[in-house]
Amino acid sequence: MTVDLLLGLQWGDEGKGKIVDVLTSQYDIIARFQGGPNAGHTLEFDGIKHVLRTIPSGIFHQNNINIIGNGVVIDPVVFKSEIDGLAKFNLDLQSKLIISRKAHLILPTHRLLDAASETAKGKAKIGSTLKGIGPTYMDKTGRNGLRVGDIELADFKERYRALADKHEAMIAFYDVNIQYNLPELEKEFFEAIEDLKKLSFIDSEEYLAQAQKKGKSILCEGAQGSLLDVDFGTYPFVTSSNTTAAGACTGLGIAPNKIKEVYGIFKAYTTRVGSGPFPTEDFGAAGDMMAKTGNEFGSVTGRKRRCGWLDLVALKYAIQINGVTQLMMMKADVLSGFDTLKVCTAYNYKGEVIHHLPYNIEEENVTPIYTELRGWQADLTGMTSYDSLPLALKDYIEFIERAVGVPIKIVSVGPDRKQTIMK
Repeated sequence: MTVDLLLGLQWGDEGKGKIVDVLTSQYDIIARFQGGPNAGHTLEFDGIKHVLRTIPSGIFHQNNINIIGNGVVIDPVVFKSEIDGLAKFNLDLQSKLIISRKAHLILPTHRLLDAASETAKGKAKIGSTLKGIGPTYMDKTGRNGLRVGDIELADFKERYRALADKHEAMIAFYDVNIQYNLPELEKEFFEAIEDLKKLSFIDSEEYLAQAQKKGKSILCEGAQGSLLDVDFGTYPFVTSSNTTAAGACTGLGIAPNKIKEVYGIFKAYTTRVGSGPFPTEDFGAAGDMMAKTGNEFGSVTGRKRRCGWLDLVALKYAIQINGVTQLMMMKADVLSGFDTLKVCTAYNYKGEVIHHLPYNIEEENVTPIYTELRGWQADLTGMTSYDSLPLALKDYIEFIERAVGVPIKIVSVGPDRKQTIMK
């Protein structure tokens, strides 16, 4: 029996989906523990790109169970679309995909509330994906939410109506011009609810406890990134859930002392979507080259990602709060072609050199201090062994390992699952 955890160490988009897909054959159960349809996990194999939003990244493998845990929020309409998109692959979803009864539901009015709230903020907006995630988690903590298990109750529609009416009153309070046709949205919502009922609902904490007793191996799959954690991220430019290791415990009901390996995923550089501080953002040719070569556009939102150099101060922070035991470096191939690479190794924080992530990393307080390393020109995408990698890349990897004190076990050199080098 083993319970391992895989999560992102930056602002999301690190490539977690690919690594889960690569590791899946080693596990009996893949379990998502937080986030919602704002998180897109991209897998690529056999020349086909797959984008998953709510469904765990192990769904394409035959011999494992995929669980959507209680910490996840589910939009039935988006979920139905995701299921429909998988139909052509002839997957046995009824037996492979199960959902926690305690997972909360995103209502159409949650999405409308999200849009109203973000519009009302004006220039102070936080860059919400407008998927209704924040309002759904607000209802969860406010003890108003509807959960998957409520679908099985006789008075579900009455419960829905009471909450939706409350939301409409809140939308009116914002006094912004949000155009919508709620009856039409509700028709689509309840049709999707009927499709959701075709899958198995479980008491996931009990299911996982029994699986551990039976010696099953479990991989907990995180969404987004550690620097978006509602407690430990760059607040308020964060998501509404705990994206760190602690979120796996609360989002699945797994005890902390059961977790063995913590796999931390990071890009060889740094990206961020939406608003918020980003000390190593590059506004020049280097940032443009990373964005173009790395195809840095959100898999769900399509928004262009901001790009910059690797930030070891932030990376060490994420490793520390998660207890990371192994690292996986993604998109090393994107840095091919740079003569010189810059790595942030410290901050100048209000005139003082510091090596930890402070309370506020806005640009008026923080200036990155860089170390320059030699770049490489070789195309990495066809390389299949660590020995074949350019010496400059190996130096880059070893520099990072020394700085953070954790080994890099996997180096990704392309989007396909086969473009993965074990170190």
